[in-house]
Amino acid sequence: MTRASAPAKINLALVVGPPRADGKHEVATVLQRVGLADRIAVEPAERADVCGFADDTLVGRALELLAGEAGVEPRWRVTISKRLAVAAGLGGGSSDAATALRLANATLARPLSPERLHELAAALGADVPFFLVDGPQIAAGAGEALTPVELPQDFWVLVLLPHGAAKESTASVYAAFDARGGGEGFDGRRAALLDALARVRRPRDLAALPPNDLASSPLAQDLRDAGAFRADVTGAGPAAYALFHRRGDAERARRAFAPRARTWVTVPAWYG
Repeated sequence: MTRASAPAKINLALVVGPPRADGKHEVATVLQRVGLADRIAVEPAERADVCGFADDTLVGRALELLAGEAGVEPRWRVTISKRLAVAAGLGGGSSDAATALRLANATLARPLSPERLHELAAALGADVPFFLVDGPQIAAGAGEALTPVELPQDFWVLVLLPHGAAKESTASVYAAFDARGGGEGFDGRRAALLDALARVRRPRDLAALPPNDLASSPLAQDLRDAGAFRADVTGAGPAAYALFHRRGDAERARRAFAPRARTWVTVPAWYG
């Protein structure tokens, strides 16, 4: 049996364009792992089996795709120890799938190349390829085209999931975005993001990144008032995050916002 962490991510910025001919949206987003994680265990089995999280769909599909590409039977058991909030914008399902894909691939007599594994991951979902590589990344295309980016890592992250918040389907979030004409001016907004990103040297420079195009949170301004140098929604939400220079400030904010949300204090993470 092999085990590994399946970490969460936050979108430090998310700029979205209009729908493409294939129905997907062009994006420019900055992806950063954080130190909150599920645990994944993979072991040989008579047949494909995913246990520990009854609502999983992506890990099972990942095993099927891997086996089909490798020309073998999907004889793995994957156990998911679920710790991340589900459907919150933290990428937990994508991270689980990528981690299972990586661990199962390593058991093959002839493992797939990193390039082919990336292609399988992209077929599973836009965020999945990110969890196969280390460090922060700029994601482009529909999210699968990754470019490493150097970012400061010396800050604290408060993650919040508002009480009673229910995630809308991704399709409905994008439909609402399209209905309000959110994709207009994408090229200019993407250029502004990349320009701001190129100027990042210290943690507080992350405050200049543009806000999330898809979702906003009433908590964001309150978090900035509580001392965060950046606060925004991650992915399509509903989870929000706030960045602090000092752990003590993050912990004080966690206690202050605990009546309004589930809260976790963590740090950036480089790899799974």
